[in-house]
Amino acid sequence: MLSIISPKQLKDFSKEKLIILDARTGKNAYEIYLLKHIQDARFIDLDKDLAEIVENAAFGGRHPLSNIQKFAEAVSRLGISEDSHVIIYDDKNGANAAARAWWMLRSFGLENVQVLDGGIQAAEKEGLVFSSGVENFEKSEIITKEHWLLPVSILEDVENELINESAVVIDVRDTYRYKGESEPIDLVAGHIPGAINIPYSENLDENGNFLKPEILKEKYQKLLQNKPEKLIIHCGSGVTACHTILALAYAGFEIPNLYVGSWSEWSRREGKEIAKEI
Repeated sequence: MLSIISPKQLKDFSKEKLIILDARTGKNAYEIYLLKHIQDARFIDLDKDLAEIVENAAFGGRHPLSNIQKFAEAVSRLGISEDSHVIIYDDKNGANAAARAWWMLRSFGLENVQVLDGGIQAAEKEGLVFSSGVENFEKSEIITKEHWLLPVSILEDVENELINESAVVIDVRDTYRYKGESEPIDLVAGHIPGAINIPYSENLDENGNFLKPEILKEKYQKLLQNKPEKLIIHCGSGVTACHTILALAYAGFEIPNLYVGSWSEWSRREGKEIAKEI
């Protein structure tokens, strides 16, 4: 199953075993969801369902992975079963939290998971039915998993791979953040020395939709030629990095490693070198 689904495909899709998740983020995301969302969509919260926020981001970053048992409870609360077909959207074409939800559900062992191309804006243009208020649905039985299935890297892994030149570390943040021109979220501007910058926005076309799989494949093959095969993807806090992992999966690449702590962890960890290009 392709990792991306178009609004037209969703519009024509059978609703049997279909679960739609609204992964928009922000201070008032849930209130905005209640005002208007795709009909039957269930709200998934980045901070509560898709992360385990810690007091000190120097150890784990701003959005560490949640405990897998806690995530299993969230999956149950959302009514998701192992045979569910889950489609996720946000309002930034996956870069908000839809791609992170996709990654976590896939890493949890669910196969039928897709992100809605173009997000809620494209759904509205396509004429999908919207509703408001709370959606009523039943919980599902808790799925028991022992560990995450997709590959992750910790800070020490990233450091060692760069020293040994055995992996390509891709920073998907906007170029001005990578260069260290300014930093709107984290405490320090700059990037991990040795990491290369391929902004996640380059996965999209001029209309904000994902590039076709064959175009993405050609693009990344060209960018990564003559480089190590192993890829480690990171961003600010392990959320938008999943956008590029999603794009790579869509293009047919093997799913690469996610450095969950990302820049928010590295930049706060005492003694870690910081690079700038200004």
